[in-house]
Amino acid sequence: MPDKKEVRIVLTSTQGEDKSVQEIRGEVVAGGEGILYVKYEEPDKGPTGGITRTMIKISSNELKIMRHGEVESQQAFKAGQRLPGFYHSPFTKFNLSTDTSRLEINLEGAFGTVFWEYDLYAYEELSGHFVISLNIQEEV
Repeated sequence: MPDKKEVRIVLTSTQGEDKSVQEIRGEVVAGGEGILYVKYEEPDKGPTGGITRTMIKISSNELKIMRHGEVESQQAFKAGQRLPGFYHSPFTKFNLSTDTSRLEINLEGAFGTVFWEYDLYAYEELSGHFVISLNIQEEV
């Protein structure tokens, strides 16, 4: 049986002058070979009121975010690489890519911080520069 822990997630996203902070309850599941899965439901309802479930796969040098439900998307992050992804909602659908300049993974077991910085491209055009931190804390 996988090692599952209830956690509190603090997700901070900065794009230019805009900063958002979300505090979310979720769970962390330890996978094989040092892989960690962080799972949660997005706090805001989707464009038509539906729910989106998010899973973040953290390995030693790569991060992958997969969203399923109201919104379907996938983004991958690896320092020094541009990786493909996609975004689908009831209203739009497009391919995207992420060009990650920095990825720091500081975890002790299931808890800690992941920090990454990247340029997001949609339709091969630069859409924005993002700085994200994901803090995973034990739920008390």
